[in-house]
Amino acid sequence: MNGAGSTAAAPPGGVLNRRVLLVGLVFVIPLLVVLLMNLGRNPHSVRSPLVGRAAPPFTLAPVGGGAPVSLESLRGRLVVLNFWATWCAPCIQEHPALQGMAAARPDVTFLGVVYQDEEARIREFQQRYGSAYPSLADPDGKTAIAYGIAGVPETFFIDTKGTIVAKVSLPLSADEVRQHLEQAAR
Repeated sequence: MNGAGSTAAAPPGGVLNRRVLLVGLVFVIPLLVVLLMNLGRNPHSVRSPLVGRAAPPFTLAPVGGGAPVSLESLRGRLVVLNFWATWCAPCIQEHPALQGMAAARPDVTFLGVVYQDEEARIREFQQRYGSAYPSLADPDGKTAIAYGIAGVPETFFIDTKGTIVAKVSLPLSADEVRQHLEQAAR
């Protein structure tokens, strides 16, 4: 036996390369379409089933005591509702932007809802970093559940009619807060 008769015929090189290219394009083209469709979108904005719907009602007591705050009592005002925690590094990062915007925009109600945290730690945080707006205790987590909180920070922008116009996850800058407030005021 010589080696000449035992060699199998190789497929034409061009056919194999075309198949690989076609299979690759089947996967790559849909991915490129999705990426191109999302160009220009704010990467921090999160599509939420709550956007465009009435904000879930709540009545929560401020950390440290005081009269409970109900969302219903704020109807007619723009509301920025920020879910945060003392153990959350991104919350600490966005805190100065929220504080500054709360001070600069007395026409807007800023509220923090503390997520899975302890009152002593919250008070220490407020003493260290300041507190320009009320932080509300959600001891049983029902408000966080109603808003579908997956983690913190998550911020909701609520218009004067009580409708959620935007939900943002990850830390906000002052410019992003300003842009979402402009959207909520329309």
